[in-house]
Amino acid sequence: MSYDTIIIGAGLSGLAAGIRLAYYDKKVCIVEKHYTIGGLNSFYRLRGRDHDVGLHAVTNYAEPGTKTGPLSKLLRQLRLKWEDFSLCPQIESSIAFPDRRLRFTNDFEFFRSQVHEQFPAQRDNFERLLTMIAEHDELHLSSETASARQVLGETISDPVLIDMLFCPLMFYGSPTVGDMDFSQFVIMFKALFEQGFGRPHRGVRLILKNLVNHFRQNGGELKLRCGVKRIIEDNGHAVGVELESGEILEGKNVLSSAGSAETFRLCGNVPDEFVTENPPGEISYAETIFSLDCEPADLDHRQTIVFYNDSDVFRYEPPGEPCDVRSGIICSPNNFDYGDEKLDEGRVRITALASPDYWMNLSDDGYYPAKDEWCRRIVESAIRFMPDFRSHVVDTDMFTPRTITKFTGHLNGAVYGAPNKLRDGRTHLDNLYLCGTDQGFLGIIGSMLSGITIANLHLLR
Repeated sequence: MSYDTIIIGAGLSGLAAGIRLAYYDKKVCIVEKHYTIGGLNSFYRLRGRDHDVGLHAVTNYAEPGTKTGPLSKLLRQLRLKWEDFSLCPQIESSIAFPDRRLRFTNDFEFFRSQVHEQFPAQRDNFERLLTMIAEHDELHLSSETASARQVLGETISDPVLIDMLFCPLMFYGSPTVGDMDFSQFVIMFKALFEQGFGRPHRGVRLILKNLVNHFRQNGGELKLRCGVKRIIEDNGHAVGVELESGEILEGKNVLSSAGSAETFRLCGNVPDEFVTENPPGEISYAETIFSLDCEPADLDHRQTIVFYNDSDVFRYEPPGEPCDVRSGIICSPNNFDYGDEKLDEGRVRITALASPDYWMNLSDDGYYPAKDEWCRRIVESAIRFMPDFRSHVVDTDMFTPRTITKFTGHLNGAVYGAPNKLRDGRTHLDNLYLCGTDQGFLGIIGSMLSGITIANLHLLR
């Protein structure tokens, strides 16, 4: 079988690229090694309950009918309707440090006033940073990498404010230990603070279902349980893929959403510089998911997401212990504005940085007891920043870097991929391109825009 483009991975970026290409009558096939779609933003069912994977919130929120911004652009490019995402806005989130809390909603002026109030001596410096953010072209595909920590250090003189800004942006989008590329910082700052959070009442499966339906309606082909064994090359060109089943698919182009290091492992002779310059990422997480017999609001917890840190210094790095309980993310999916609708039960999700080496190297006999132990420790840490909900738990699940690697193929369970991004999507082969995590547009909306951008740039010619 021969295609115009073969896309590796049925995550959000691969699906978006597939829709864009299929709309223009390109013959497209998406191959996915697992039995379900979504990649890093999927869903599963366990003990009669539906759970999202990855989705705390959709960033880049915009009200229906908005004509500007990433979400509006995405819907136009994919010919989708606002109802296909049905995003409900957050109620209120916060960044919680010792003796300091910055609250924010989808109204950026509220967050701005919070920074001015909590850090009055930094008011002018923060405004200077906002000007720099507004003037920076974060989507320019050939922009040079710059340290966000250096930029902020030259603009803001209070290290606590710097770390409070970094905390949610790193947790939601940095593959770099202790830092971010400034373009990534700007992307995430706008996504979280200027635009804000939303969530479909039915979770990520609504978005994925509509993307798959749209892809197929436009003639796209989706193959599940079809892992790629290797990318077939001929004289510096990718000419197709061999599936793990032995089946050969021919393609004029191959677009991979698997990650740079992961994609290069599927190739034959990769130049040394591509391998050494694009190592796999090191940042991974453990996430605990709790079902409750009540709403979090019934326990006086009304925050949508809390990014917490228990000291004035925020450390973003693979921890020396199995999980870093000094900081984390508390997400309460119930605490979005669903109008008259409610979720079927209370939910709390708590995420913490985790050590890939520890979780990858555990024996099967040691793995599940370790999950129980570190789930307990993560909860004990989090209840310093929210009401104690433990007596209301009716079901629990937890995933680790090992789980992430199993279901996504990301080495080290690196949620945000490699620290070095290939922003124009080009690789060592003329017609092999990257989209998604290691192209560099992060978040749910960003990953879809990544697929669209690379399709527009290279595959619609």
